[in-house]
Amino acid sequence: MIFNEKNIVLKNGKQAILKTPCIEDAEMLLDSIKISTGETEFLSRTMEDWESVTVESEEKFINNVRESQNTLFIACYVDGVIAGNCDITFKTGSKTSHVATVGIALQKKYWNIGIGSAMFKELIKAAEQHKGTEIVDLEMIEGNNRAKALYEKFGFKIISVKPKYFKQKNGTYQNLVYMQKYL
Repeated sequence: MIFNEKNIVLKNGKQAILKTPCIEDAEMLLDSIKISTGETEFLSRTMEDWESVTVESEEKFINNVRESQNTLFIACYVDGVIAGNCDITFKTGSKTSHVATVGIALQKKYWNIGIGSAMFKELIKAAEQHKGTEIVDLEMIEGNNRAKALYEKFGFKIISVKPKYFKQKNGTYQNLVYMQKYL
């Protein structure tokens, strides 16, 4: 699915653009993801997990999401640079076609200026417009209070916790928190 370009004004007064990336943006998208994963322990993958990902494979990923009927991928561009991204995937199984899953990642220097809320607003809107979608779910790492506040702002509620699901480099564990929103 392709998200058509949308201009937004951030809390700091800057202009930003939400849109589905083009193949030409693959390297910039990969760089943004690597930065995001290196700045926080609250994403499910680490920067090291992305080291083996090539620009060519990121180009294939962009092609796949642009052609997909079940995934909407949105990047936020600030001053021509990808600041973060989000996605929603609509399940297709006969027993799960009423469910969609969302995810979001944002570089730290772009936190607290409204990008996360703007992207989440578009994901929820897409879910509401997608025929048959009744539930939107997400997973987060326990302790990510900023993300939890964003999700709760959009009506998500915690429905379960998986203990010790994530193991950090220092050997400590964090729980996976599963949240849902009913449309």
